[in-house]
Amino acid sequence: MASELIKGIRAQGDRCLMIDLGDQIDQAVGLRCLTLADSLRQASLPGVLDIVPSFTAVAIYFEPSTVIGDDPVAYLTGVVQDIIGQIAEGAQLTARRIQIPVCYGDKHGPDLEDVAKRMGLSPEEVVQAHHGSICRVYMIGFAPGHPYIGIHDERFALPRREVPRTALPAGSLGIANRQSTIYPNVLPGGWHIIGATPLRLFNAKAAQPTLLMPGDEIEFVPIDDHQFDEIKAQQEQPA
Repeated sequence: MASELIKGIRAQGDRCLMIDLGDQIDQAVGLRCLTLADSLRQASLPGVLDIVPSFTAVAIYFEPSTVIGDDPVAYLTGVVQDIIGQIAEGAQLTARRIQIPVCYGDKHGPDLEDVAKRMGLSPEEVVQAHHGSICRVYMIGFAPGHPYIGIHDERFALPRREVPRTALPAGSLGIANRQSTIYPNVLPGGWHIIGATPLRLFNAKAAQPTLLMPGDEIEFVPIDDHQFDEIKAQQEQPA
């Protein structure tokens, strides 16, 4: 059973080992990637510099000279196989639960009306469907602190916009392909923007620069314009 969970293990040069667990976005595969990454971090392996999960794989970055044994790839492969066995036996992911306040629609969500038409719902029903269940951060990518959150139900299986925007405000909440994302800074993007959060997702000067991490459980909480402005003002105050 454990061996069946691994689709492939491959060295990416002499300082990275890639563990493939799937080939498409799938909730079960994504959760296994997160659990493997979490277990590897808890193992505090000598020589391992970083562990980066995605929806389908986990990358292990290491310093060859400080990994146990003469063959770092063989050693790390053995560790991964042991941990995969634990996951197959029911090892659980340790995760935080984080609330993300979102002001949906109007100036904060210019695509909400169009998304509602595409989904055959009212804007209110889209909002309800979006925040009505707990989601999870499956990976961070594209830009520092930029989360990929999901996996939403089939109604959110919308392709990205045909014409991306060249600049989206920080905090913009977008949906596409049954996922949500939040733009941590002013960035270009082609996702459908249905709202925005006043929270600051990335702060390079902070001890922990990213607000969200892979594995975090996300609860979207609707707020109004007044609440948005209040929280935004608090975020901008010096620590």
